[in-house]
Amino acid sequence: MNLSIVIPIYNEEENIPLLYEAINTALSPVQLEWEAVLVDDGSRDRSSELLENLAKKDPAHIRVVLLRRNFGQTAAIAAGIDHSSGDVIVLMDADLQNDPQDIPMMLDKINEGYDVVSGWRVHRKDNYLTRTLPSNMANSLISWITGVRLHDYGCTLKAYRREVITGFRLYGEMHRFIPVYANSVGSKILEVPVQHHPRKFGKAKYGLERTFKVILDLLTVKFLSFYANKPIYLFGGAGLILIIVSTLTLIYLAVRRIFWEIPVLESPFFQMATMIFILGVQSILMGLIAELLVRTYHESQDKPTYTIRKVIGVSHPPGESFRNQTEAGK
Repeated sequence: MNLSIVIPIYNEEENIPLLYEAINTALSPVQLEWEAVLVDDGSRDRSSELLENLAKKDPAHIRVVLLRRNFGQTAAIAAGIDHSSGDVIVLMDADLQNDPQDIPMMLDKINEGYDVVSGWRVHRKDNYLTRTLPSNMANSLISWITGVRLHDYGCTLKAYRREVITGFRLYGEMHRFIPVYANSVGSKILEVPVQHHPRKFGKAKYGLERTFKVILDLLTVKFLSFYANKPIYLFGGAGLILIIVSTLTLIYLAVRRIFWEIPVLESPFFQMATMIFILGVQSILMGLIAELLVRTYHESQDKPTYTIRKVIGVSHPPGESFRNQTEAGK
């Protein structure tokens, strides 16, 4: 098992030397080949210079990726993954609040058969009102909506098998939702307590405004994870509900007209029911159009609608059935 540690970096010049030493100390007892892919996300301090020096100092373990400007944490992580080579990929922050000493423990869990090992900052060392409380609320919301129950989606320290992390593109704030994507392809996920330290140098790059971005990305993740292959379930389901509500309202207006002689057209409920019915039909039509787009997407790019964990036994070329091979051998 080879290991790649992907670390996005933005204005962390004070932490970079300490980070390198901490990783070396943590992984020196571990008998495996490893690399640290350090991605400079358009830093404005001396971070890029220090990273280049590290790459020259330890080319066997340090790989540096310099982005042209600040693209954001998710884009930096995606760049690091694309330029990594390990069978197992560990993500972590560069501010030393994550502790590299936890990596060997997470690798042990990967060896036990888990595909994703997610860190949980049980004793978090951040400001409670501005960081911890909003994070806890967001974690509860994400767990409820996605059905993937984790205490700490915001903890960057996570370990993944490569095959569960490279089947999709990351953008926005999507890196925190990787366990949701992994769960959608049947990955085994484990959450483990990890250490968390106060930030010694620099300042946090994110505040409360990030919570709102996470909520918007959560809606995208929910759709892509559960309805991307069958959008008619979402649009068609919503359309049917609207049509049922509209029909019941019209029945109520008809009964009221027959038994109590209350004019239908004078009630605002008639216009509301008509509009809801039209919206329901439009929603179903949108679902059908989305179905056509999904089929075009999969068929034009030859995208599979399944993922394979392992193939056991004699393999055969794609498209050639086992029966054909058997007949050919007779």
